[in-house]
Amino acid sequence: MTPKVAKVGRLYGVGVGPGDPELLTVKAQRVLSLVPVVCVPVKAAGQRSFARSIVGELIDTRRQEVLELVFPMTKDAAAAEPHWQEAAELIWKRLAAGKDCAFISEGDPLIYSTFIDIFRILVHLHPDLDIEIVPGISSFNAAAARSLTTLVDGDERLALLPATFESDKLQEVLRDFDTIVLFKVHSVLDRLLAILEEEDLTGKTVCVTRCTGAEEVIERDIRRLRGKKLDYFSLLIVRRRC
Repeated sequence: MTPKVAKVGRLYGVGVGPGDPELLTVKAQRVLSLVPVVCVPVKAAGQRSFARSIVGELIDTRRQEVLELVFPMTKDAAAAEPHWQEAAELIWKRLAAGKDCAFISEGDPLIYSTFIDIFRILVHLHPDLDIEIVPGISSFNAAAARSLTTLVDGDERLALLPATFESDKLQEVLRDFDTIVLFKVHSVLDRLLAILEEEDLTGKTVCVTRCTGAEEVIERDIRRLRGKKLDYFSLLIVRRRC
């Protein structure tokens, strides 16, 4: 008699939006309330997860496992890789046991998300793995909505890029695109201000911090932010046309 092969679980990459639980999609709510394992990225063991705080009321720890996965904040891919590999292995153990797993991601899973690294590793190791992406409202969509900023219209072009982009290339993008969204601005704001002033764009830029959350701040005079320490969850929207 041929032994029965256990069914491998499905991996969900679930976007949980920018912070307001009411912005969760109906599908995200359904998936997160049903899966046996919810994978939660944290910066360090035992540290609070912002993504989990958004969906906390949906998770029932009496019947669901919360699998915390450590992803230290570093730009060094070589240093981060062992953590990605370990996280992928922990997830695979659950999947191989037939358990569906949902990896929660702030915003959308495929926009500057830790899920991308896990997705890359698991697809490489297990090409037949059943994966479903549940898109979420991204921070830049929510920030545009909250600040009443048009992103693109007609034949306009939109650029999304990290604020740590090389200065000369950043200036080129600022000149070539109609709307530019800059992520990860908290560590390089003063450098960005100098570039935006040179391009005469400070008056066409809005900074949104902790979008849709209780601590949300919308600053339209970004020059007032010079020298200040911004929250990690801050972004700039540069809109060349009014």
